[in-house]
Amino acid sequence: MAWFDRLRQGLGKTRDLLTTDVRDLGRAWEMEWDDLEFALIGADTGAKIAAEIVAEAKRERERGTSFRESLEKALLDQLEPNRMRQKLRRVGFNLDVSRNLVEVKGKVVMVVGVNGVGKTTTIAKLGQYYTERGQRVMFAAGDTFRAAATAQLEVWGGRLGIPTVSGPDGSDPGAVAFDAAHARRARGLDLLFVDTAGRLHTKHNLMEELKKVKRVITKADPDEPREVWLVLDAVTGQNGLAQAKKFHEAVGVTGVVVTKLDGTAKGGILLPIVRELELPIKFIGVGEKAEDLQPYDAAAYVRALLDMPETAAA
Repeated sequence: MAWFDRLRQGLGKTRDLLTTDVRDLGRAWEMEWDDLEFALIGADTGAKIAAEIVAEAKRERERGTSFRESLEKALLDQLEPNRMRQKLRRVGFNLDVSRNLVEVKGKVVMVVGVNGVGKTTTIAKLGQYYTERGQRVMFAAGDTFRAAATAQLEVWGGRLGIPTVSGPDGSDPGAVAFDAAHARRARGLDLLFVDTAGRLHTKHNLMEELKKVKRVITKADPDEPREVWLVLDAVTGQNGLAQAKKFHEAVGVTGVVVTKLDGTAKGGILLPIVRELELPIKFIGVGEKAEDLQPYDAAAYVRALLDMPETAAA
């Protein structure tokens, strides 16, 4: 199954929530504006953003645009306010971004998040993604507190041919990160993904430890890490937004990976991440397989959410 089809399938629960009150009028969608606003809030866009989307969609509808296209534009205005949509519509565009390379600033990516969001598995998928596109990747098994976390990443590294720097269970995660950053630099590899132990964003001492890991990486490899990616479980909805704010305050998050969009009707959480936190979404996940984690593209996301064709008309 192509990525766009998997994305459309994965967003099914969110789409079902949004379309509960839709009346089928031929090819067009129609629904009461209040119903749409409530549905957007239910999808975890937040009340303010939901109201803005409805207001913009109304304006587009009054200009004669179809309901679904009005909603598409209103959503894209929230997700990519600077997007050159008119030009793209004139020439047509393909939304399958699975072959594109998501650029990484620098050489080291710290991967952070609360317990249970799937950081280690996400790192393995990211490793496969970048390896398949010609990047030489290394892993650092910095989650030294969770039983078998190190072994899990080592197994993934072995399968993918990716070297993994690790330490004994319960060892200092900063020491593992330091050794890995030093080794990556010495070997001249392209990317290092540093796994970190899951931690509640409300625990001050654990967030301080995360700051320490970042500092020791800088000692081993000056100017790194230039990227800190937060893994968010879409199922957590608005609570994920609170998590993101705390992690951003602590270690300066530079990007977000949203997982498990297929398991929730809260796919609207992407909008407040972009609008309120002003953080780029790097990847989104709609399943367990490696190919189910792909680069985020706002247009593809919106068109899949609204069950529109993959490729816009020329």
